[in-house]
Amino acid sequence: MGRLTTHVLDTARGSPASDLSIDLFRLDGDEPVLMKTTKTNDDGRCDAPLLDGDALQKGRYQLLFKVAAYLRRSGDDLPEIPFLDDVVINFGINDPTQQYHVPLLLSAYGYSTYRGS
Repeated sequence: MGRLTTHVLDTARGSPASDLSIDLFRLDGDEPVLMKTTKTNDDGRCDAPLLDGDALQKGRYQLLFKVAAYLRRSGDDLPEIPFLDDVVINFGINDPTQQYHVPLLLSAYGYSTYRGS
């Protein structure tokens, strides 16, 4: 059975990014449809898959990571208008029987992602 998961690591601190808010959207037509709002735990992961079973469908999705709020709470002295406020990752699910893991490696001035396992 397939599932969608994420994991956020704070590369500047060398630790998991805990208590970071994430919104998951399905991209259908012109307007994104909010499917779930969650937060990362102390390990930088969500306590449950973002989607699994029948909820995981073929299609286009978006993860919105609210990084500026996390960075400020973690002690970063960000300017009034931060370089990164929200990080948005658009991705596709072609085979809902597979595992889709979308990690985010984060700092105040850069990020990267990939399809993990």
